[in-house]
Parts: sequence; structure tokens; C-alpha cells
Amino acid sequence: MAVRVGLERLLQYHPEQLKDQRVGLISHPAAVRYNLRSAVDALQQAGVRITALFGPEHGFGGAVADGTAILNGVDRQTRLPVYSLYGDAKRPSEAVLQGIDVLLFDMQDVGVRFYTFISTLFHVIASAAQTRTPVIVLDRPNPINGVILEGPILEPDYVSFVGVVPIPIRYGLTIGELACYMNTELELGADLTVVEMKNWHRSMWFDDTRLPWVPTSPAMPHTSTTALYPGMCLLEGTNLSEGRGTPLPFEICGAPWIDGYALAASMNELAPAGVRFRPIQFVPSAPSKFEGQLCHGVQVHLLDRKVARPLTVGLHLIATVRELYPSEFAWREGSWEGAHRHFDLLMGTDKVRQALNAGADVNDLVSSWADDLTQFAEACRPYLLYT
Repeated sequence: MAVRVGLERLLQYHPEQLKDQRVGLISHPAAVRYNLRSAVDALQQAGVRITALFGPEHGFGGAVADGTAILNGVDRQTRLPVYSLYGDAKRPSEAVLQGIDVLLFDMQDVGVRFYTFISTLFHVIASAAQTRTPVIVLDRPNPINGVILEGPILEPDYVSFVGVVPIPIRYGLTIGELACYMNTELELGADLTVVEMKNWHRSMWFDDTRLPWVPTSPAMPHTSTTALYPGMCLLEGTNLSEGRGTPLPFEICGAPWIDGYALAASMNELAPAGVRFRPIQFVPSAPSKFEGQLCHGVQVHLLDRKVARPLTVGLHLIATVRELYPSEFAWREGSWEGAHRHFDLLMGTDKVRQALNAGADVNDLVSSWADDLTQFAEACRPYLLYT
């Protein structure tokens, strides 16, 4: 049976919750019904009085490149004001919230800590708690399933907009479950309601849901992109291309100075579970690393997503390139999201980079997180809405 997302269930069973309310909608183009009608169109058609729109990173229209600050504006279709939550302000202002009776949050997430939509969710809940504005989260699937956990827990010194909550990189919750976890565990204290999905199960990947996939951002075009993203995005913190500016973002990596055949051979010899590597050449377009330059590297082919662990794959790639090209490889200096190196902000710690610099074994690093992941899974149990 097809999954029915929170938006569908709100429209069918709970529209009276929003009757005569001034609604602020935090959303983006990927928040659609089964028939691809957008959340804002569907809600307005149902008689919901939306008075303000809020857009995350990439904007309410979903077209702006990553890391680009966005200004407030007006939506061309509805003529409603659009308040940016990815610019000078990262949360709704108290002045704006004074004109809103309830905040409605409907966004398709990708299940990864450094994908900034969950940081926006955190700040929305925190702001709403201060102004006592109710928040309703319309739940949607975690596209990379709700079972597998990966990565270290975010350390307090590395809190940023690519890591605002002390959770693993791959956290195995829906956005509604995570909202409940944050509201209680971080003692935010908001008046929070989650409209649950129907027919979603924790083992599901997005293509199991029978729902249409709409890109959640310019570099997240396909569901296959989400499957490798938790590890391949770590390349952002290095001088390697992560495939931005190509048709295969987060599925390829390379640089002008790499021998793709040598890298593929080394990675296939390591044989990380569930993947295979193929030499590739590509020329990134703007805006991206190595814009207009011929790059050599590898494409990561996902053969078995159930056993593949993308974070392990990404770390193996970085460690192998560092070993093969010690003079050319470099960590990215700084970050647009905080004071630390970007790789450290993505990882939520500087310990991984330091360990890789010291020649640590990637598998030993990954194993060292097992106890923390077990404890996190236990802490999440009270907030799980689905089996």
C-alpha cells in the first residue's frame, strides 16, 4: 500500500485544527501530495488561511545553491510574504510570529544530520516555544529508512547550522519523530503536534513508499543520491569534488590530479560492503570545485543498499586519496557554516580528521561509535511513531 504522508492525513481528517487560524507555512517544493500538488496549493484549496511562508536553505522555491544566503521576498504565485530562514535570520522573528496563530512545518528531509532542514526545524520549534505559538509537523518518510544508524554523536563544541542537535550523522528517524525527540530531550517546551503518516514502516526506503520523488535541493535530484549522501557529502570538507555541478552529485568524486583507474583499483581492493567503484572523468559546471576543469576519479555504484554503509565508503575514499596523493590532498580551510573546518562540522568532531591524519584504520574508527549508536537508539525509543 502507498504511504500517506502527514499532509494527506491533515487534509482528510484534521482540517478543523486550522479553521480560522492564521497559518505560517514552513515548506519547499518537495512537500507535495501524491498527485504532485504542492503543500501550499493543497492547503489553500482546502480553505486553510496561510498568511506567511518561510523558506529553508535553497529557498522556498528550492532553486538557490547550497550555502547561499537568501533574502526575504514575495511568492510569485500566492503573493504571500516569504521569510527566509537561511540568511541573516535562521529562525522566525518574534515580530513575525505575533501575526501567526500556528506554524505548519511540511518538508521532505533526507535523514542526515548535516542536511540543514532539521536545523531549521530545531530553530522553528525553539522560536515557537518562546512565543507560545503551536507547531504542527506534517510527517514524511526518512528516504534512507528508519533503521540504520551511522556516525559519531555531535559534540557540543561543533554545533553549527550543519549540526545543531547531538545525534548521529545518519539518525534513523522521520522528521516528525525527530521533532518530538528535540522538543523533549533538549527541553525546548513547544506546543508540538505531529500528524503521522499511514503505511510507513521503518525498513522502507523512499522508492518503497510509492510516492513521487521531488528534488529536495538542486544537488539532491534522485533517491539514489540520498543513499550515498551521508558519506559522500564529507568530501565537501576536502579539496576533492563531490560531484556538484554534474548529473551525479554525491555519487562521484575526483580532482584533476587523480588517476581514476588507480583510485578505483585501490577502493575495489578494500571492498567496502555493497558498493563497487568505476573510473570516471567529468567536468563540473558552476558553481562548484574545479569548475570547467577535467576531473578524474570514481563513480560509486551502489550494489546492495541494505549492507552498504555510505559513511564508511566516504571515509575510505578520503583516506585512500590522502594516502595516494599526500602532496595534493588537503582539508578545506574554514566553513561557511561556522568557525571550525568544514569537515569537522560535518562530522561533529575533529577527532576523525585527526585520526585520519595519523593513519588510523577507517574500520576501527567506525567501530568506535557502536556503543554511542546503541545508546542513541535506546534514547529514541519513546519517540518512535512507526514499527
